[in-house]
Amino acid sequence: MRSHLLNDLTAEQYRRSVTEGVERVAAKLATTDRPFTGVTVDALSPRIDGIDLDRPLHDTTAVLDELEDVYLRDAVYFHHPRYLAHLNCPVVIPAVLGEAVLSAVNSSLDTWDQSAGGTLIERKLIDWTTARIGFGEAADGVFTSGGTQSNLQALLLAREEAKANSLADLRIFASEVSHFSVKKAAKLLGLGQDAVVSVPVGTDKRMQTVALARELERCKDDGLVPMAVVATAGTTDFGSIDPLPEIAELCEQYGVWMHVDAAYGCGLLASLKRRDRLTGIERADSVTVDYHKSFFQPVSSSAVLVRDASTLCHVTYHADYLNPRRMVTERIPNQVDKSLQTTRRFDALKLWMTLRTMGADGIGELFDEVCALAEEGWKLLAADPRYDVVVEPSLSTLVFRYIPAAVTDPGEIDRANLYARKALFASGDAVVAGTKVGGRHYLKFTLLNPETTPADIAAVLDLIAGHAEQYLGESLDRAS
Repeated sequence: MRSHLLNDLTAEQYRRSVTEGVERVAAKLATTDRPFTGVTVDALSPRIDGIDLDRPLHDTTAVLDELEDVYLRDAVYFHHPRYLAHLNCPVVIPAVLGEAVLSAVNSSLDTWDQSAGGTLIERKLIDWTTARIGFGEAADGVFTSGGTQSNLQALLLAREEAKANSLADLRIFASEVSHFSVKKAAKLLGLGQDAVVSVPVGTDKRMQTVALARELERCKDDGLVPMAVVATAGTTDFGSIDPLPEIAELCEQYGVWMHVDAAYGCGLLASLKRRDRLTGIERADSVTVDYHKSFFQPVSSSAVLVRDASTLCHVTYHADYLNPRRMVTERIPNQVDKSLQTTRRFDALKLWMTLRTMGADGIGELFDEVCALAEEGWKLLAADPRYDVVVEPSLSTLVFRYIPAAVTDPGEIDRANLYARKALFASGDAVVAGTKVGGRHYLKFTLLNPETTPADIAAVLDLIAGHAEQYLGESLDRAS
């Protein structure tokens, strides 16, 4: 079995095996004509259930043949221009190359003696990102597994900085359309059920600062402690960006930690045309960024950034076998000192390879393209009498609802939209997402592929309408 270990003796085998795997994936990418095959759970499950993991195939070619049947054939391919569903981006080739390198070398980014150059590369990228945000020289941060972990760490720092006598007194303020990870973090941090105060949004789906001010004042009057305000720069459902300068003013007035969840909107940090939409982010105490959303990086690649590096001390623990205290005075950089994780992948390498190949402007151009595409999609929807579109996009998300001319029952319209989404997914012709607005079912395009065109959007809208009309026709037949 030693023949499968990657080392100097197996380097040629490694080259052959990885090349064969790359060729298989390249062939799939070149020949995939739709984002999904439409396979069902009931059809796919028996194939995987029938595999005996205690009877290995002993040959990577045979394993790749099997993988074609259980994964590659029916994978959901985000690179396809009619994948329009979730916050999944097509990835850039330099980042995929970085993924191959980091997986093979397998550095762990917790301590200097496991990563050396990797540690310095990650730190350089953190400095680059904090500079793009507009933080000063005192800023710092660390790569994480994703936005949920970044938000958790930021709110942990906020909790410790609040210095409350009782966790039950702490309150977090976030808009009613903020990410669910805010409430999840509150639970994991031991806060009460009422810890997260939901702040209303306006018709533009942005936090209402008048309502935020009212809630902060009420918190103070009730003798409670405002722990953090979470402003969202790119909500998952609408791509809306909360009014960051006004929120920053309120946070300063009330002495509250300001966290900006820019997991989605961080692409604006590289934008050549829309950077001003993040004005005010530089006044935050912490920021979440997900490079694997709008920097076109493979999952996972995220970071949490802080304006004051000293606040990261709240996650610092020393172990004699890993990062003893003496290393601080010896100026040995251990990233575990500021991370919730110990063993951690060198995900920063993917972004490094991307910046060194394409440059920040290259990333920004791609993100500007999808934002411009969303603006075109908005015009198509606004001019189409079949659809009701919720809000003009700030980033690259469109939320809309099919409205049949002859049906007025909201419940029946809900069912028609649900059916259209499921039927479209089952066909494999396109993939779209769904959500609820005002308790009603809506559909959602999340546009992160610069290869998607307005013609693709128009074609998918026609497919949705066709499926919805089919459902309504069958419903009418059943009723009669």
